[in-house]
Amino acid sequence: MSRRLLLALPAGLCLLAGLDAALLLLGLPAPVTTDRLPVVHGVLLVLGFVGTLVALERAVALRRTWGYLAPVLLGSGGLALLSPLPLGVGQAALVCGSLALGALYVPLYLRGRDDAVVVQALGAALATGGALLWATGVPVPDVLPWLAGFIVLTIVGERLELARVVLLARGTVDTVLALCLALVVGVTAGVLWPAVGTPLLGAALLGIVGWLTVHDVARRTVRSTGLPRFMAVCLLAGYAWLAAAGATWFVLGRVGEGPAYDAVVHAVFLGFTLSMIMAHAPVILPAVLTVRLPYHPVMLLPAGLLHASLVVRVVGGDAWGLPGAHTAGGALNVVAVLLFVVVAAASAVRGTRGRAPRTVPATPLGTTSAVHT
Repeated sequence: MSRRLLLALPAGLCLLAGLDAALLLLGLPAPVTTDRLPVVHGVLLVLGFVGTLVALERAVALRRTWGYLAPVLLGSGGLALLSPLPLGVGQAALVCGSLALGALYVPLYLRGRDDAVVVQALGAALATGGALLWATGVPVPDVLPWLAGFIVLTIVGERLELARVVLLARGTVDTVLALCLALVVGVTAGVLWPAVGTPLLGAALLGIVGWLTVHDVARRTVRSTGLPRFMAVCLLAGYAWLAAAGATWFVLGRVGEGPAYDAVVHAVFLGFTLSMIMAHAPVILPAVLTVRLPYHPVMLLPAGLLHASLVVRVVGGDAWGLPGAHTAGGALNVVAVLLFVVVAAASAVRGTRGRAPRTVPATPLGTTSAVHT
């Protein structure tokens, strides 16, 4: 088993634990029942799962041994949250891991003076701020915009890197950089002045979605076939959910509970984040873990179920208040994620039985240049 795969295992455990916690929060039977799981649910999935994978990808791109400190700390922090250790142990590890992730971007930026790296470094700064706020007792609803900003800026940086195939003008890049800075300002201002900061965050998200919709190559590759089309469909669907979250924050301001809160949280962290993960998994995982993950049309099934179940949960349950829609949609959310894991694992097994794994060169951001979508 490769060392990179070992480093990714804590992320997988955090994902499974987060899905278990989701069932508990829905009031449904779950394999594991602890008092702590529902409390750490959101941070576990964002920093323990997504954060570890992002940090591992960046460490692979950096190609320096010290870079692996970030995924180790983030993964360890997630596992500590699941253990009987004091909550502060896991919180401290997540803060240190987020700081280490931010440090990764310094040599990556110096390597190519890349605007995309700057955007992702801003995301790491928000991850660090969110981890610090949570460790000091700030309520999770006030921490989640920081974690949302981390994921959004990480993805935007990656898409900005791939958008170079269309030779973006300097002014176009400056526009998205300004929108990303507005997002950072909105998130930070939301701590003290939520009436101002949260609508600004929502407006920035809407602007970012508009920029991505116009300039992302997915708008063209959606008319292609196979893997490029699958990735493009997942990306565009994810942008739609991010726009829904941005519109909610822009119109309603801070939402800390109730249907609007549930809708925003799951539009960002399921509709956008998991759709991005599904889109990029066939390209990034082979480069990071040196495991082939051939595309198969069956991958459309969990992706479609994810978005359909979110419609049931967010529109039917949160917006319309239909009895049982929230719970049914949430349960199907979990099924969709688990189904994608199974499909991806089966694809990886099928890939290892085929031709030998091919080393895919990584870009400075850790993405692969094999498929531009």
